[in-house]
Amino acid sequence: MATQQKPGRPNDKKSDQWEKDLHSNTRPGNNIEATSEETGRFDTTAYDIKELHDKLENFKSNELRQIPVLKPGTRLQQGATYINLNDPARREFTAMGDMSADANNFFVPKAEVDYMLWNRLIGEEKPR
Repeated sequence: MATQQKPGRPNDKKSDQWEKDLHSNTRPGNNIEATSEETGRFDTTAYDIKELHDKLENFKSNELRQIPVLKPGTRLQQGATYINLNDPARREFTAMGDMSADANNFFVPKAEVDYMLWNRLIGEEKPR
């Protein structure tokens, strides 16, 4: 019995109109180059989030501007250190590959903050 082949070549590299929708997040957990959607992930600072002003009352305005907060939907870099400004204890944690920021959390990446400012954020005045 003969089988009917679909038109076109099986290895056709032409992407269809649904390709991005079907495979928009094909490799979660892998650290790859930032996409155009992630390039502005540090556009928001603690200064821009009024809710954080009370939580960070010991910080001056210019210091709040130096504390980047990840936008909701931004994937955390696997193995990187962060704190959540919504956590009263502000404990450091290491991100796993499947983690991403959401609207309920204010994640700050350690790699993007001056170490003296970071130590104040986590409640350690002395550098370690």
